[in-house]
Amino acid sequence: MIRAYRATDIDRILEIWFAASLQAHHFIAPEFWQSQLENMRHLYLPAAETYLYEQDSEIVGFCSLYENNLAAIFVIPEKQGQGIGKQLLTHARSCRESLTLTVYQANEASYQFYLSQGFKVIGEQVDEHTGCPEYLMYG
Repeated sequence: MIRAYRATDIDRILEIWFAASLQAHHFIAPEFWQSQLENMRHLYLPAAETYLYEQDSEIVGFCSLYENNLAAIFVIPEKQGQGIGKQLLTHARSCRESLTLTVYQANEASYQFYLSQGFKVIGEQVDEHTGCPEYLMYG
């Protein structure tokens, strides 16, 4: 079930974001993700439109939209590969006419996921926070 985010969900969302970030972004030091927890809590999540995926009354994934940008889509690692990300992406697309997103070039699994969902690369850039190259995608 997908539902809107509530402020009481913040700790679970941060757990998912941190665990999935460590797994997907092995090329970035874990300390970076740790350093971003408070920004996620106080800046990024409050500014975004966020939806959660619940399975058996447990939050197992989420997506966040900021304007027409898919700012985040994360599924707890042990639940990945079960179609939850696709359902979250479908929901995000139902909220906007089109979406842009960025994905690290070294995050091959996520890059392939977005390609499989019809996104196209429209540019390349370097993430200002990590210095890692990323693709800008549209779909």
